[in-house]
Amino acid sequence: MKAIQAEYNEASKEITIKKDAKAEDWVSVCRRFNDDVSRICDVTDMEEYTGLFECFDDQNNTYYYLVKEDKALHRMKRRHFYKNLGID
Repeated sequence: MKAIQAEYNEASKEITIKKDAKAEDWVSVCRRFNDDVSRICDVTDMEEYTGLFECFDDQNNTYYYLVKEDKALHRMKRRHFYKNLGID
């Protein structure tokens, strides 16, 4: 899954790709933020990206990422859900 860092204005709901941002692997981004990520909204007008996510670092700073979602993301979410329930 592909991700790219974005800027998000909550008041106007405007989403832009951050200047000089490079595409990254979404799984690597999640690991870097210790899986402290949550989906904000659907995206329909940003190239091939389908969702906007917010990520929080250890100091609780917010970073936004546009993500090209696919079936692997849904499997990853399900795996973490079951793992949190104690079912591997």
